[in-house]
Amino acid sequence: MSTHNPQAQFIHLLRLGWDLRTLGVGTALVLPAIGRPVLEVMSGGETRARITAVRRGREWVFTWRPWWSRCWRRGDSVCAEADNAADIIVAEVIA
Repeated sequence: MSTHNPQAQFIHLLRLGWDLRTLGVGTALVLPAIGRPVLEVMSGGETRARITAVRRGREWVFTWRPWWSRCWRRGDSVCAEADNAADIIVAEVIA
């Protein structure tokens, strides 16, 4: 699998969106004609975060900070395969 695989990104984001829905969190999956798919997390009628799925090494991770803030802010990502990824994102993004 390549480092930029829109189909794999879509699948991970779709699964995360479903997991967040079961926790009562509204989401919207954005599939631009050009660019990466993004999952928007809603709270109180507004978009609280834009989550992307990126490949780091051999694993996929969800991240919710802009690329330029990742240089100095660590801990703003979670493994996409983690069973509690949705719980972590709710705690970090909505809380």
